Amino acid sequence: MGALAGAIWPSTASRADAGQIEGVVVGVADGDTITVLDDSRQQHKVRFAFIDAPEKAQPFGTKAKQVLSDKLYRQQVRVEVLEQDRYGRNVGRIWLGDEDVNLGQLRAGYAWHYQQYARKGQSAQEFRLYEQTQQAAQQQRQGLWYDAAPVPPWDFRRQRRAGQ
Repeated sequence: MGALAGAIWPSTASRADAGQIEGVVVGVADGDTITVLDDSRQQHKVRFAFIDAPEKAQPFGTKAKQVLSDKLYRQQVRVEVLEQDRYGRNVGRIWLGDEDVNLGQLRAGYAWHYQQYARKGQSAQEFRLYEQTQQAAQQQRQGLWYDAAPVPPWDFRRQRRAGQ
């Protein structure tokens, strides 16, 4: 998991000073990755912090992408950049007005709270909020929680690497 974890989530060695990107969403790659075009016409690939959405090949992967696209495509957003990963993607929290879109993906049931990495970057209060939001989505069988036994994306990726 170590090599993949670095690929999916930035290492503390690559931590950048907190920054901000404002712009229009011009692409949605999946349920937790977007492309933002800023005022200077520069594109920024952004991976959502603290959550992990189903892979496209997983059940609900396409739906997670569609839900995010319906919400964000061509919308003005603000990205609170927390880090950069080794692929040069910004990792951060996405804001649509005053809505935390990362939390919204959990609320809609189209992502997991990525606890392993969230513990490193979320306050205890925020961690609890994300946990409670995921639990509520599970109890209400929202999105991927409609499935009796959804497979977390990190397990799905591990199984694919192992050839299962």
